[in-house]
Amino acid sequence: MADVNDVLAANRAAVLDLVAAAERSAATWTAPRAPGKWSPSQVVEHVARGLDEAANVVSGAPSIPMPPAFLRPLLRLFFFNRILKKGVFPTGFKAHKAMNPTSGPATPAEARVRLEGALARFDQECRRRVASGQHVVSTGFGTVSVEDFVRFSALHTRHHCKQMPGAT
Repeated sequence: MADVNDVLAANRAAVLDLVAAAERSAATWTAPRAPGKWSPSQVVEHVARGLDEAANVVSGAPSIPMPPAFLRPLLRLFFFNRILKKGVFPTGFKAHKAMNPTSGPATPAEARVRLEGALARFDQECRRRVASGQHVVSTGFGTVSVEDFVRFSALHTRHHCKQMPGAT
């Protein structure tokens, strides 16, 4: 349980960094940073949807379609494992249509509530799964450890933190 606690703490830190970035973005909350890009509100909603779906996957009830089983090992090899190894998300990758928000929370305060709620559910599902002795989860990338799935989530959140106005 120690390993999962460590990665869940790192994931929580990533979400809290996104919350802080959202709060700094209040002046441009609904304005995309460039044509074709998401507003800070939409970035928050995308990450929250990602956490919601990750909780669904960990609980065994994904709400969006999974890739065919024969493709999952390839996705794990060429996408999931590379992201974990490099520690960064690739640029230009397009999200699943269900994860593309047309809008998001109306204010940074609502964003905090949305993100913390999604994070709490993901955290709870991961802890429940590991406590029951199940240390792997079947994802769109095939079977991966819960710890690696949480690391992937944290990298996804950090990727979007960098997209917020004023990010370094």
